[in-house]
Amino acid sequence: MSPNGSDRSPRRPMRRKLLQALTAGLVLATATGCTYKDFPRLGMPTPTTEEAPRILSLWQGSWAAALATGVLVWGLILWSAFFHRRSRTKVEVPPQTRYNMPIEALYTVVPIIIISVLFYFTARDESKLLDLSKKPDVTVNVVGFQWSWGFNYVENVPGVSGDAKTDKNLDAIPDRFKKDFPANAGGVYDVGTPATKNPETGNPGPTLWLPKGKTVRFVLTSRDVIHSFWVVPFLMKMDVIPGHTNSFQVTPNHEGTFLGKCAELCGVDHSRMLFNVKVVSPAAYEAHLKDLAKKGQTGYVPAGIAQTSHEKNRETNNL
Repeated sequence: MSPNGSDRSPRRPMRRKLLQALTAGLVLATATGCTYKDFPRLGMPTPTTEEAPRILSLWQGSWAAALATGVLVWGLILWSAFFHRRSRTKVEVPPQTRYNMPIEALYTVVPIIIISVLFYFTARDESKLLDLSKKPDVTVNVVGFQWSWGFNYVENVPGVSGDAKTDKNLDAIPDRFKKDFPANAGGVYDVGTPATKNPETGNPGPTLWLPKGKTVRFVLTSRDVIHSFWVVPFLMKMDVIPGHTNSFQVTPNHEGTFLGKCAELCGVDHSRMLFNVKVVSPAAYEAHLKDLAKKGQTGYVPAGIAQTSHEKNRETNNL
């Protein structure tokens, strides 16, 4: 009993203040109008596409949630160790509690809530990032092979005849990806080796050119094993799988030359599967396609392994 005759424990006001402080901190953290620019990137590079900030915000939010959870857990551990430490003047054994239903319910429900929230935001952002409903301005078939990359520019290039929708080299690409190909796109290509270097920066690997401000769809195919197409400042990567075509699209909004690499262990020379991405103005992009045509790099390189029967069945069922 407290000195004033009340049965209320003196520790309860402190617990109430601690709860109020945690609640106020949570409100301040979530009620502000902050954007991804107001927080550290936490190891991520500067985003260079319109879609990349969504990925960065998810990354920052996950770190914030982990930090808040960590602070809460550390605080409870320290609070328990300090307020329930053994008294120097008492030697009796403290009360032994076998179970506490509210606490047991708490540490069961709270992790479920945390996982559910993370799942919601991840699923929401994933659906946005993988949405292909918008017709792209530019389509590039990225071909992964041991140990470099090929880039098929599915474009109408002056002086180049052909049709990407019927080209035998692109048979590995399912029809559902070809429906957005430009009509009568003869196309041009570029292909590299591990010894290829960017003539301007000296960085290893072939260089993929993209126009700034245009929506670019990547259609990913492989000739041999699983690779992974990763443009580092795009904050986006996707597996390049033989017999299975993947696709996503981005809109570059910063000019410059950026690094790319294979992010899937694909064999002995995996570390040499590097490439560069050069984002330029639309006019410079068109000029580059004409340069490839002048060099005789017209048409398309083989896209890869034909679609497996399992994938064909999946595609048919989804139509």
